[in-house]
Amino acid sequence: MSADVTPPQASPKPLARPHAMHANRRQLLLYAAATVILSIATVWGTRVWLKNSETLVFAVGDVNSVEARFAQRLAAVLKNTNSRLRLKIAPNADSARALAEFDRRQADLVVLRTDAKIPPRARAIAILEHDELLLITPGDKKIKSFAELKKKKIAVLADGDENLAFVRSLLEIPDGSDAAKSVQMAPPNATPEKLFASGGYGAVVVIAHASKIIKDKSYEQFARHSGFTLNAIDAAKALVRKNPAISEETIETGMLSASPAIPDDDLATVGLQWLLVGQSRISPTTAEDLARTIYENKAELALADGFASQIEPADTDKDAFIVAHPGAAQYINDNTKSFMERYSDVMYLGTAALGVIGSIFAALYTKVTRTLPQQAGELATEILDIGERVQQANSSEALDGLRDELEIILRGVVIGLHDGTVSDEGLESFKLGYQFTRDQIAIRREALRRGGDDNVVIVKTAQSA
Repeated sequence: MSADVTPPQASPKPLARPHAMHANRRQLLLYAAATVILSIATVWGTRVWLKNSETLVFAVGDVNSVEARFAQRLAAVLKNTNSRLRLKIAPNADSARALAEFDRRQADLVVLRTDAKIPPRARAIAILEHDELLLITPGDKKIKSFAELKKKKIAVLADGDENLAFVRSLLEIPDGSDAAKSVQMAPPNATPEKLFASGGYGAVVVIAHASKIIKDKSYEQFARHSGFTLNAIDAAKALVRKNPAISEETIETGMLSASPAIPDDDLATVGLQWLLVGQSRISPTTAEDLARTIYENKAELALADGFASQIEPADTDKDAFIVAHPGAAQYINDNTKSFMERYSDVMYLGTAALGVIGSIFAALYTKVTRTLPQQAGELATEILDIGERVQQANSSEALDGLRDELEIILRGVVIGLHDGTVSDEGLESFKLGYQFTRDQIAIRREALRRGGDDNVVIVKTAQSA
């Protein structure tokens, strides 16, 4: 007695490719996130590297001079505002030696007055202060013309012998001449009232910071006690044309005294400017950063005595006495940049970083880490394996299982072609194998139904294939 033995059938298994699609998608998301993160890190790191801390040497006079105290204020402001700039303050015996140090290129910054010997490489950053010339005469005695001063004995009330030389140069009186003796420095602790009381002076020329003049209450007391006359410099425009270092100034109404009002109307005079200057070699970016800090923190930079309390932009005209530094001029003339202009360098760098890093990750994904799609032709082997098992099937149930396996493979290929996990390479071979195996199952089923020979050889014609 014989019994049909049905060979064990492999359980149908799905096409093991969907996980590749999910893995590829995860890789794409990770690479995209990594591209953005690395691009941001690259932009930030590059900007930090390009704008790293820079130290500027600031030459000053003695530690109690106005320029030394201003430098200390500026250094503190730079630190408090987290600026990339830092100052190294280099003290000297006096302002002249500080300027000489700057002229020798041993310092990057210095404060100078416009009547000093200007180094050729000095470029203006900001106007810190104005020195104004006050021409005072006793009582109601008024000077008719500036030339009339040459006939009078004049006391110069100011700090420093350079002011005496300045007044003599205005009057075109050579140093060492007999006429120079009529223009002398006032004694220490002198005041216009004391000088006029001595009876020896026909006029007093005061040269002082505008900020100091405004705060000086002695002029109001002098006016109430004995009175004085503040004279206009009628030759102001002519003097400025002759000497570009001089600036035309205005003494505003009530500047010296509010009651009585002195002057009772705006008066023209001349003066000098105190400038913060930098070496021409300083980069425009550095000068722009420095100018921005100064102009945006004026209140913190003003000294207790009023120096630098009215900081003004440097003259950006090409014919200015001291040409403005290009970086400072850029900030002064273009203070309201658009968003695109302000951050164009960041966007340009970011675009370049995205392009380079994205290209690297794209190459890495396509060549190394990506799970490549399975070729349709490779699946023909699985189909042929099913075809070989068809001849061993001894029941309709076994054939049904083989047919299910075949359909699962077909379904997987169709889905894979749609989502990209299966390529169409070898697709024709797959089609032929699928049709051949499907026909084998049908013929074997028919043979079993008729009880025919299990070992029948099935030959497929080209047409049926």
